[in-house]
Amino acid sequence: MAIGYLALVLHAHLPFVRHPESDYVLEEEWLFEAITETYIPLIQMFEGLKRDGIDFKMTMSLTPPLVSMLRDPLLQERYDQHLTLLQDLIEQEIDRHQKNGHLRYLAEHYAEEWQNARKLWDHYNGDLVTAFKQFQDSNNLEIITCGATHGYLPLMNMYPQAVWGQIEVACQHYEDTFGRRPRGIWLPECAYYNGLERMLADAGIRYFLTDGHGILYARPRPRFGTYSPVYTESGVAVFARDNESSQQVWSSEVGYPGASEYREFYKDLGWEAEYEYIKPYIMPNGQRKNTGIKYYKITGRGLGLGDKELYDPYWARLKTAEHAANFVLNRERQVEHLHGIMQRPPIIVSPYDAELFGHWWYEGPWFLDQLFRKTWQNQKVYAMTHLADYLQAYPTQQVCHPAQSSWGYKGFHEYWLNHTNAWIYPHLHKAAERMIKMAGREPRSDLELRALNQAARELLLAQSSDWAFIMSSGTMTPYAVRRTRSHLMRFNKIYEDIKIGKVDSGWLEKVEAIDNIFPNIDFRVYRPLM
Repeated sequence: MAIGYLALVLHAHLPFVRHPESDYVLEEEWLFEAITETYIPLIQMFEGLKRDGIDFKMTMSLTPPLVSMLRDPLLQERYDQHLTLLQDLIEQEIDRHQKNGHLRYLAEHYAEEWQNARKLWDHYNGDLVTAFKQFQDSNNLEIITCGATHGYLPLMNMYPQAVWGQIEVACQHYEDTFGRRPRGIWLPECAYYNGLERMLADAGIRYFLTDGHGILYARPRPRFGTYSPVYTESGVAVFARDNESSQQVWSSEVGYPGASEYREFYKDLGWEAEYEYIKPYIMPNGQRKNTGIKYYKITGRGLGLGDKELYDPYWARLKTAEHAANFVLNRERQVEHLHGIMQRPPIIVSPYDAELFGHWWYEGPWFLDQLFRKTWQNQKVYAMTHLADYLQAYPTQQVCHPAQSSWGYKGFHEYWLNHTNAWIYPHLHKAAERMIKMAGREPRSDLELRALNQAARELLLAQSSDWAFIMSSGTMTPYAVRRTRSHLMRFNKIYEDIKIGKVDSGWLEKVEAIDNIFPNIDFRVYRPLM
């Protein structure tokens, strides 16, 4: 009989990037890389666990933008072409390295990996959402939602209808996709502010997650810290991130991903091969980019990229088994210690960005596979669980007021509101104000109804926290600025057109085709809350 629980939670999210108006946009490859390196390997892992009788449990958010992109026929077609190009390049690499045994071995490793990815992609006809859903149906995976476009909720709370729009549109989209309302939500960036739980309760949400200090600084102070959920006065439960187990995995400095045997992320064939050779496989304008073919390992801390040694997936896979055993042992000792203090079963909540596993940490899916197997086969101290199942098994918990928090830099809101991105908020707030005003209208025609619904889409897309995050990080900043401005300009044109009673039908049709997220959206979601 287990004396405690481990809840592994992966947050799968990418911003809505879809450009039918262009033949090639580099940012669409964010999705393609994540499909190849994270989502397909996770599905392959789930299938292997089921095949071997491992009754695994994991919670995973699939955000509305990600689900929308994974099910978009245009992006599915473009991914198919992307994978075909990868397979062509790796066949060239096998031929090129006929006389170098180790590089040929690595090229053949990638060729097999991508052939297996192709088989899975074709098996599900490109619909990975259905692939994930089957594991929810078997109760191995609990899929939760997020904000409609990952909007940073504490920075829009002066307009409650704007926050409600992010929550309710997400819940409706989840119901359209999975056939029922979501039980849990990953708050965008785990960002919480006082009172948000009342809207979550109105939407039927049973629980959400915060960073550890969101619970540790709650009022009153929770008796069991982060190792037991608390209820808010609205009845919605809050689970907090466990810092110890999280740091062991996500930290490249002290965590597992920094091991010398693992693959070096920043040394890619796209930047190192001779230009004329690699030119057909990089950007159409001739600029280099990552290809996903990486031949070198981390090797050692402090070494330059030129000092790296060749990677070997055999030894790396063995290292993941060692790290998974260490993680399991640490959780056993942690649960035993906590149970002795609490005299009740603790729950250790370990949330991570899904893209860490496979994309940033190439061996991450192997680590997860070993973790599930060793948890199932080698120990009896803790059991893995879904957050909703834990609440059902232990419905009596302390009532607290969580503290305002996020899981970003310094734990609050600074990363999304600073000198790099503060300029966007007056415009977003004005657009929210205008959307709330327009939501009180009754459309006078089908064209005006379409325009109002498109205005809601444009506002949601402009509110994505990804744009502020990118501006703050300083990577791909021009794209984030362009996306914010373009959605706001489209929104404001719709507002002005409706104001004068003259909607540009030809322009609207083009915008609907480009920003086609949430096909069933109803602009009335922005009407004043009761």
